[in-house]
Amino acid sequence: MKDAFDIVIFGGAGDLALRKLVPALYRAFREGSFNPESRIMASCHSQEQADHYIENAREALSKNLSPDEYCQESWDTFKKALKPQCLDITQCDEQWHILTEQLNQQQERVRVFYLAIPPMIYGVCCEHLSALALITEYSRLVVEKPIGYDRESADHINTKIARFFPEESIYRIDHYLGKETVQNLLALRFSNLIFEQLWDAKSIDNVQISISETVGLEGRASFYDGAGALRDMVQNHLLQLLCLVAMESPAKFNERSIRAEKIKVLESLRPLQGDDVHTKSVRGQYVAGNINEELVSGYLEELQEPHSQTETFVALCAHIDNWRWSNVPFYLRTGKRMKARSAEIVIQFKQVSHRLYDESAGAMLPNRLIIQLQPEESIQLTMMTKHLQKLDMELEPVTLNLNFSDNYDSFRSDAYKRLMLDAAAGDPSLFIHREEVGYAWDWIDPIIAAWKTSSKQPQLYRAGSWGPAAADDLLAANGHCWFNVADNGRGKVS
Repeated sequence: MKDAFDIVIFGGAGDLALRKLVPALYRAFREGSFNPESRIMASCHSQEQADHYIENAREALSKNLSPDEYCQESWDTFKKALKPQCLDITQCDEQWHILTEQLNQQQERVRVFYLAIPPMIYGVCCEHLSALALITEYSRLVVEKPIGYDRESADHINTKIARFFPEESIYRIDHYLGKETVQNLLALRFSNLIFEQLWDAKSIDNVQISISETVGLEGRASFYDGAGALRDMVQNHLLQLLCLVAMESPAKFNERSIRAEKIKVLESLRPLQGDDVHTKSVRGQYVAGNINEELVSGYLEELQEPHSQTETFVALCAHIDNWRWSNVPFYLRTGKRMKARSAEIVIQFKQVSHRLYDESAGAMLPNRLIIQLQPEESIQLTMMTKHLQKLDMELEPVTLNLNFSDNYDSFRSDAYKRLMLDAAAGDPSLFIHREEVGYAWDWIDPIIAAWKTSSKQPQLYRAGSWGPAAADDLLAANGHCWFNVADNGRGKVS
């Protein structure tokens, strides 16, 4: 986005803004994608926050950027774009009129309103923007996930903001969609005949999509305990990744065509209801354990609430009932306080139909395509080859590795940078449509309902592990096991 624009970050002094949004805009500035005439108006809950905002932002940059990214000269120029302001979002008072005067100094500019605030006040914020005539034809609204706690509340929130912004101006952000490797997944699928020919139930045995976090509550206790891992991670991140893996080729690479194919996948998800919820899902909750040789507290100790049944771990076995994916299990997994921070998509292909070599040649491991999203972004393909230093025929797996940081100098993927610039440019391709939100909740809601009526408690797992044993049993029932990229795939092979 070369033209100057204004971005108003409601909740500008919060964790998301300081840890992700401001560093992303700084990166865009340093690479020349953010016009220095642009303005970043950050709403602060108190005057004290506003008074110390510039220094807090500088500290956030030094903490969240790598040492070679922070430059004092660049910061001295970039900080001039920061315009902190004390603002009570719920009260349309004099503070709002100050914001109005600032924005109206540049009425012709694109305005991006970023709601880094609780969804319950999305509506009142939009109402004030409308009442003060701040919504122009060049305005965009960016909203964070999760939208609502179920289909009904999501519909309520979406209906409220739709009173003030047309759907084409609403950008529902899922930062995983902004990762370069996620976008490369589509290029890999639809620009390479070798993969498109193999991308179906005839060749693929199972798909695993995992997002693992080592952190705990991180100051989000009140929100997280009311949401849990299923709402916080599966309803948006994991289901969006599933859609990109499973969807048909869009007619054109644009927002409308991509959305249509993703919705077809969500409509084809086999419902998990009744007894299926108990056999196809696992929910867990972490207890005290060791992460990186440091003892950490359990969830209930962090929460300071002895009776919470909120899940911090979820594993699901999903099926997509269409011709391409008939009987292929899609395993979804996410959890807090796991052994390692990682996010990956593992496509496991079927074994060869006939074993040519005898058992003395060693185990025949299945081919795997591994798309790693974090902490590094890479694509790996594991294949069986002959061990070149052995005279006898001995097979071994060899990995073809495309690590983007090795192939591209100074490669740093910043999903928030990409998505905020896309919103300013009016490109909705990597954002989520209202219909997608609704269909995702339609699949999630019955699982939540079944858990609520169940007498089963969440399965306990130690912090620093890969989750409860029941998650392993979920895959073992189909003869599969989790492939943990952070362990380099060590362990038994399904």
